[in-house]
Parts: sequence; structure tokens; C-alpha cells
Amino acid sequence: MVTGAHMDTIMATFTTMRTDQFLTLVQWLSPSYPIGAFAYSHGLEWAVDAQQVTDRETLQAWLETVLRHGAGRTDALFLCAAYRTEDVTDVDAHARAFAPSAERLRETVLQGEAFSRATRDIWNIDMPVMTYPVAVGFAARLHGLPLDQTMQVFLHGFISNLAAAGMRLIPLGQTDGQIVIKELAATCIEIADAAMKGSLEDLSSTAFLSDIASMRHETQYSRIFRT
Repeated sequence: MVTGAHMDTIMATFTTMRTDQFLTLVQWLSPSYPIGAFAYSHGLEWAVDAQQVTDRETLQAWLETVLRHGAGRTDALFLCAAYRTEDVTDVDAHARAFAPSAERLRETVLQGEAFSRATRDIWNIDMPVMTYPVAVGFAARLHGLPLDQTMQVFLHGFISNLAAAGMRLIPLGQTDGQIVIKELAATCIEIADAAMKGSLEDLSSTAFLSDIASMRHETQYSRIFRT
């Protein structure tokens, strides 16, 4: 659950962010932004097929592990590093090299390309092709968006997309799926706060089953998601 301290942090950020900045961030990270996020399950499709994820409790545990020990944590570090540097080339190279499987690399590259293309065309800014978290960090810096709030909403969008995939795959009712998202909101804030204090030297990933799931998904016989 979101604690009183976390809620104070959220409210303080909202009061210092201009309305146009907040709406830009919401637009970028909403399901309607044309990056095709709905097509990716991040290996969750294999996990459901293998009976590793079967209900609300196991879905929440799976997603929390991804947030704390997998792509949630690492993507937050990449986003933060991209925001803080003038040259994102090295950060983007790190993000590509850190992908644990071909599908994970494809997931971050294709979504990053789509985000860069859409943001360039809509806001008329120079957006080179980058991996997804790097592209979001780069664009947020150009627009002067608060880094902490950008990471919080980025992580919340990431986990919301995977929860939606779980609703389709398990299948899980919408209420249960939304409960999972609500319960993981505080974790998104926690991971974002930790990334603010970190750097690329803190990169690590121990969500091994999630990584294996993405590898197994590459050869899964029947599938509806791209990853």
C-alpha cells in the first residue's frame, strides 16, 4: 500500500509540476501512445502456460520480482542515466547489451523506436532511435519533466501493461488485475527513489525465472504476444 510518506512525496511532486508537464507525461506513458506495448508480455505468456502464474497472488509476486530485481529496476537506472547525460549513446549501448534474451532486446528496441518516432513527429523534436527507457529519459530531459515523477509513471505504465497481459492470459478479472496494479504502486515509487540515488554501476538483475521465461517464449508453440 502507498504509505503516508509516499503519498506526501507524490502530492509534493504534483504541486510543483506544471499542468502541461503532467499531461505530457501522462500522454507519453498512457496505453494509447503508439508504441505497441499491448503486444508484449515480457515472458509472462510462457509463465502462465507453464503454470508459474495462475492467479492474482502469483501474478503480483511475479510482477513485483520483475520490478525489484529485473527490468523494472534496470530500466529505471537506464532512464535516469539518459536523463542526466548530454550524450545518450553510451547509455543506449549499455541498455542493449544488458538485455538477457533476443526477445527482451527486440521488446525494448521496437518500443523505443516507436516512442522516438511518435515523440519526434508530435512534438517536432530531434529524437534519435534508442531503447525504450533511454528514449523516455532523453525526451523527459528535453521537456524539463521532473525525473522522479517520470520514473514513477514509467514504472507504473510498465507494470500496468503486464497486469493487463495477465488479465488476458490467466485469465483474470479486471478487478483483480486492478488490485495488483494498486498494490504495486508503492513499489514503483520505491524503485524510482532508489534509481535516483544510483548509477549504471549499480546495474544487476536477479529475476532469473523471468529471464528464462523470455528465452522459452521464443520457441513457445502457441502464443499471442510478441515476447
